[in-house]
Amino acid sequence: MSSFKGRYEYVLDSKGRLSIPAKLRKSLSPDAHDTFVVTRGVEKCLYVYPFDEWRRLEEKLRSLNQFLEKHRYFIRTLLMWASEEFPLDSQSRITIPKNLLEFAEIEKDVVIIGALERIELWNPQTFNQYLNSQPESYASVVEQIMAVNVNK
Repeated sequence: MSSFKGRYEYVLDSKGRLSIPAKLRKSLSPDAHDTFVVTRGVEKCLYVYPFDEWRRLEEKLRSLNQFLEKHRYFIRTLLMWASEEFPLDSQSRITIPKNLLEFAEIEKDVVIIGALERIELWNPQTFNQYLNSQPESYASVVEQIMAVNVNK
């Protein structure tokens, strides 16, 4: 099981390839076989899943009720944006499909965020806007979420 954390600032090369930071690669499970699936995120970012984590997500998708419209919409949207599996190349890079880069408005600079089982890719300006547009402070959110979890 992967456990990604941290923030990194990298640059895409001219062919849409992105180096995966060494600290994130060290967190890869051997079951991922150095292979990733990229799809759109919930916000205007990209989710990069190691192959083993992607398989776990697919199992969760299989448990959804495809007779419910919201479930079908979620499954279709997530999967229609999903890339083929991309193995790391000899320079520890993955190729990000052009349509996904356009969705996230990533042109050259990329903010890479470790988010437990996945890696997120953001346009730096979009990420800063996201951080600055939150309706509540981080301290308030922590208090609400962690107080609930502590009491359970």
